[in-house]
Amino acid sequence: MFTDDERHTLLRIARDAIGHGLGVIREEPVLPVRGALGEPAAAFVTLHLDGELRGCIGYVEALEPLAATVSEVAVRAAFHDPRFPPLTEGEFGKVVIEVSVLSPLQLLRSEEEIEIGRDGLVLELHRARGLLLPQVATEQGWDRIRFLEFTAMKAGLPPSAWKDPEAHVYTFSAEVFAESSMEGAHP
Repeated sequence: MFTDDERHTLLRIARDAIGHGLGVIREEPVLPVRGALGEPAAAFVTLHLDGELRGCIGYVEALEPLAATVSEVAVRAAFHDPRFPPLTEGEFGKVVIEVSVLSPLQLLRSEEEIEIGRDGLVLELHRARGLLLPQVATEQGWDRIRFLEFTAMKAGLPPSAWKDPEAHVYTFSAEVFAESSMEGAHP
């Protein structure tokens, strides 16, 4: 669990990194090197505009210190998510930023182990890989099977691919926090 200050710092790092990418903030964010934010951790940054998804990118493996990961994936979510055009300066003040810090992956033995609202899923089959964050199943009202099916489809596979004996399905939890819609606006 992160403190309120750590959560606020991560959200500010994400916003400042995007602002720097747009050129509306001159200096790159200062990244903490000590404490929880300086430890390697996997994370995603999700952007919402008017309640709709506007970008989401992250890492499932802890490769860099958390602060650096959040800074990098915020920029990638804003400007390099292939599903969306790059974020504009006009959208910057309206976009709401959400950070998800992931736990290590755990191999799923049975679909009965999935707890909707707690678990996210990663499905790997051959070279295909799909991931859905824990909050997606809750937001969509999916049960375990639909969650597995949509994770397979996210990997570009048929919905039943999760049943393939060669498929590997992993669960993870995430600590998720976001700017309120009031905080989303940048002065």
